[in-house]
Parts: sequence; structure tokens; C-alpha cells
Amino acid sequence: MAEWDLRPTLNPDTGLPHSFMEMPLDVHLELWSAAAGKLVRQSAYAALLVSMHGTALYEMRDLERMEERDAGAVRRFLGERRAEQDALLGSLGLERDAVLRNQRLVWTLDWMSLALCLDWAPADGPDVRIEPAGDMCVAVGPWPFASERLSVRCEGRRLEGGYSSDAELHEALERAPLVELSWMLVPSKV
Repeated sequence: MAEWDLRPTLNPDTGLPHSFMEMPLDVHLELWSAAAGKLVRQSAYAALLVSMHGTALYEMRDLERMEERDAGAVRRFLGERRAEQDALLGSLGLERDAVLRNQRLVWTLDWMSLALCLDWAPADGPDVRIEPAGDMCVAVGPWPFASERLSVRCEGRRLEGGYSSDAELHEALERAPLVELSWMLVPSKV
């Protein structure tokens, strides 16, 4: 995904990059199909979690409502990822059930990061609820962290306006200023 983020495709409807939620299915499947393989040399366990996360995302899709060509592509993806996971589990000497807790943790933290960046609060996610608690402050319940408060941050590039071609978009991304976003997470009072 990181490679695609460096050179995203243009969404002609918005003049901005396709977000991961609106990119074409074949592009999304291709990125997720390659994700674990790019990580496995660094950490087979991390590659396993990435593969399981991608599978979990696609298991949420209603294949009955998709065009048959797309549903078939998703079924192939799921089968290939499960085989990949079985191989990684075997190489690590682990059972799937032993990894599910950490896969769920990745799922929850991924949801929280999206909820913060996309300003979803108030919202219920997997195993957690977030609510606005002030400027760039979010209340989380149940509180999953050891500290009494948690400061989190990310960086990105802010694009102004819209663009008419991939080349124009890529040039603008290279020039765009780096912006830091930070939030304070606090325990929910409920």
C-alpha cells in the first residue's frame, strides 16, 4: 500500500487521489495480495497479521450483491490469502486460534486510526467506542491502554484544489507541505 500511496491514481470525480475506500477493486486486491509478501522477510508473524487483516476486510463484503466477475475475484483472493496464512502459520508453528486475538487488535487499532483521521466520532468500532471530547481530543471506551491518557499523531500531505491528471496530481503531492495531526485520547466517562 505504501508504494501506491506515493503515486496514487486520480479520482476524476473529485480531482483528488482515490482513497483506499474508493479505489478500483482490482487495484485494491492487487495491493492486498502483495502486502504480506513484502513483509515476510522482516517478520513472518507481521506478514501473517497483515494477510489476516486483508482477509478480514474482504470477508465483510456481500459477495451476493457484487457482479459475478468481482465476486469471483474476491473469492480467489480469499482462497489465496488463506493458503498464504496456512503456510505462514505452519512455518511459525502456530495455530490460527493463537493469532486471532492479535489480528483482532490490529483490526481495532486500524479502525481507531481511520476514525481519528476521518473524523468519525461519535462511532462504534470493533470492541471500542469513540466520542468527541474537545478540540482534537477523543474519549475511548472501554479504555484499552495502560496510561491514563495517550497522545497519538500522524503526518500527511495536504492537497489544495483538484487535479486533472495523474501526472499533475503526483507533482502536486511532491510539492504539498507536510502536515502533522495529533489527538489526545482519554478514557470515556461512561
